[in-house]
Amino acid sequence: MKSLRPALMVATLLLAGCASHGSNSNEASWWNPIDWSWSALWPGNWFGSSLTVTEQGVGAINSSTPLQESALNAGLNGDYRLRQGMRSEQGGVVSFWQALTDNEVKLTFSGKETVSRIEVTDRDIASADGTRIGDVFSDHYQKAFGHCQAASGETAPAVLCQAPGSEHISYIYQGKWAGPQGLIPPDDVLKSWQVSKIIWQR
Repeated sequence: MKSLRPALMVATLLLAGCASHGSNSNEASWWNPIDWSWSALWPGNWFGSSLTVTEQGVGAINSSTPLQESALNAGLNGDYRLRQGMRSEQGGVVSFWQALTDNEVKLTFSGKETVSRIEVTDRDIASADGTRIGDVFSDHYQKAFGHCQAASGETAPAVLCQAPGSEHISYIYQGKWAGPQGLIPPDDVLKSWQVSKIIWQR
């Protein structure tokens, strides 16, 4: 019992130190087990939550989410820096928001009053079937016919393919090809192309 008491004291001091990590080092504070957030001890909270592209949207962002900074920031748990932009599209001007990490665009949100399209380029975000940026065409498809079409507006040759069994998720695959622009490359060329974007469309 004598050796148990010092061990309990050390454990208490360690807990107190952890609990007061947010306070100023120049201020004395006492640990109150009632006030402290015990949810911090839950292992699921140690690593943060990762987003997933589902039929409903990306994470908490869906077709009912206002295309506004506050709503997007809340849906992304404040994990990204947001910036707004505008572009011309079909003779009109379209507003969009981008989510960035270290000045690299990870997600792009567009729509009118609410989100109608999300483009994902973050390698840490997977679709519901586990697909991530960088996965190859042959992981999902044996041939492009019936699944894919030529994709426009990309900086490199690209095809847009509907995710198997999905109505709202599609993938942009890109790779090297010297063929005519606007045509889909042969399947033996496509098999090594990689996902460059995961797209959710309302």
